[in-house]
Amino acid sequence: MAKPGVHSVQIQKVIGAERASTPDLVATEEPLEIRVWFGPAHKRQKKTISVTMRTPGNDFELALGFLFTEGILKSYNDVKTVRFCEDVDTSEAVENIVIVELKDGVEFNADLSERNFYMTSSCGVCGKASIEAIENQNCSSLLVQNDFVAAETIKSLPSTLLNHQKNFGYTGGIHAAALFSTKGELVLCREDVGRHNALDKLIGAIIAQENIDPTNCLLLVSGRTSFELVQKAVLAQIPVIAAVGAPSSLAVETARNFNQTLIGFLKESRFNIYSNPERITF
Repeated sequence: MAKPGVHSVQIQKVIGAERASTPDLVATEEPLEIRVWFGPAHKRQKKTISVTMRTPGNDFELALGFLFTEGILKSYNDVKTVRFCEDVDTSEAVENIVIVELKDGVEFNADLSERNFYMTSSCGVCGKASIEAIENQNCSSLLVQNDFVAAETIKSLPSTLLNHQKNFGYTGGIHAAALFSTKGELVLCREDVGRHNALDKLIGAIIAQENIDPTNCLLLVSGRTSFELVQKAVLAQIPVIAAVGAPSSLAVETARNFNQTLIGFLKESRFNIYSNPERITF
């Protein structure tokens, strides 16, 4: 059974000079180990690729999205199975370990896997390189499409997202990444205590569903926009990324380098465009 994304705790609530004991809900944060099985069927090899602190839920998508944006997977067609590890004694699923088994003949880049990633829910992959990391994955610049989406549609996205953030409604302490159509219709939404994990879950869902074309969609993320978030969106070929917070300098540089439209400080009445404004209709 999937673990809940929220956890009940007892707190002391202080209002003015008064305090009282009361139950509260906080976002669940637990480790997830991502393992890859690869090689010929008669000689399967196993390797731990990453350990991340995440909110349980959509763990298979998180693993797929992370492996895709790190260049270990080229597409979902590389994958034979995705499953939880089994306890050797009980044969029960160990829900903090996900195994992604590659198909026979799929090339596995050992150099990429040797970095032994440790991801935290707050900072993503620590020590990540810059724009060259995307270029090394042979990622092409995004096609610039004039009049791609209306400004009024972009302004409507935060309220739509908020209405679909179930765990945020419970806790007030969880991030989200959401994919929208150019008309502002919600396509997919994923939540996690980590911004990077939420986007990896979303990208994992995209590559696992053949009926979604990310090149005709917009991405909205909660919080600020870091280089890693832009990097992942570029690799997923999403042309517009918007955030309720500010972008970093490297996020802006990366978006401009790959012709991605980057929007920050998105509110119901305003937003800033940091790159490729020609996609926005006024």
